[in-house]
Amino acid sequence: MKRVILHCDCNSFFASVETALNPAYAGVPMAVCGSEEDRHGIVLAKNELAKACGVKTAETIYSARKKCPNLVIAKPHYKEYSKYSQRINNIYREYTDLVEPFGIDESWLDVTASGKLFGSGMEIAEIIRQRIKDEIGITVSIGVSFNKVFAKLGSDYKKPDAITEISEENYKRIVYPLPASDLLFVGKKTAEELSRIGVNTIGDLAALDQEMLVHKFGKIGIMLYEYSRGLDNSPVVAGELHSGAKSISNGFTFKHDLVTREECRIGIQYLCEEIGYKLRANSLKCTTVVLTIKDVYLKSVQRQKQLRVPSDIGDEIADELFSILCSTWPDKKPIRMITATVCGLIPSDSATQIDIFAEEEAPDRQKSLNKEKAIDKLRQRFGSSAIVRASFVDNSIGNFIDSDEDN
Repeated sequence: MKRVILHCDCNSFFASVETALNPAYAGVPMAVCGSEEDRHGIVLAKNELAKACGVKTAETIYSARKKCPNLVIAKPHYKEYSKYSQRINNIYREYTDLVEPFGIDESWLDVTASGKLFGSGMEIAEIIRQRIKDEIGITVSIGVSFNKVFAKLGSDYKKPDAITEISEENYKRIVYPLPASDLLFVGKKTAEELSRIGVNTIGDLAALDQEMLVHKFGKIGIMLYEYSRGLDNSPVVAGELHSGAKSISNGFTFKHDLVTREECRIGIQYLCEEIGYKLRANSLKCTTVVLTIKDVYLKSVQRQKQLRVPSDIGDEIADELFSILCSTWPDKKPIRMITATVCGLIPSDSATQIDIFAEEEAPDRQKSLNKEKAIDKLRQRFGSSAIVRASFVDNSIGNFIDSDEDN
């Protein structure tokens, strides 16, 4: 049976939720922004009126207001976004049990087996689109296709509040003129490398042979070859953590610049506690850690390190990231933001190569893991503030209000 896959993408999700909570935002250019007082003063999301003025995600509030002097600023309400996301995914699950979240505002649905009950993929997409608008108060764009990659392209093709079908009959007409950077998992660096060899569109990419792409890009060349041709058989996997997620990140813009090594250590430790918890909660370990540092002029430096042994221990990950910082960043040079990322995720029970030094360290590692698992249980039972590191108490560095997280 030919697969029928939907990709549903909520339009300007944060801004749409804020407007659903406060309808007064509907008639004015509005942007959801972080706190200027806590130096989170960037645009997180914007509505269509603000977008028409040229306001862009991730630019500063100052820059956005220069483009749009009457811009209305809304504070983010992350708990509400989670609640709305859950409500929306519950609607999806009324049409299929194969719902795979891809971030807080996107999900894939496999509705192949739902046709006899609810109609064609386009008919199911229209039912879902209308229900979310009527019941939730926000709009979604939906792509309908025979695989996940093209369904994602379909949801991006027309916005807002639209449905696009990319079929085996029309995909070359719709997909091939699109920029190569629109293809799933083609990041900025890969797009730049493709551009250097004259590949600017997905059609250009599809015209290349696999051997050439593998020679140029390694294993990712196989993915580029297959995705550009719609050769994607990856299943829609129900679950909370996207099965194809490559990383878990946690970042924070600090209330004041970090200057001393001790301040940096505290900041990294805080970020890694959450990362360690997420790894353990999803039965994953990481094989690589990445540290991103942003200075007071918003210039970024990024360094990564492969671990000798895969880990899901927050303290261990923090140690590795702190060592990167000490070897990379000049002492006492102010830091505005740190982002900790773990990637190369593998199942916790995966077999790994034996490391003689890791064997010697095994008792200490197990002790650290047991400690962090005990803390997990306490926080799950009594709340996240039930147990707090002494270094975070009465410390403006550790006194976080919220952080930027990406799964």
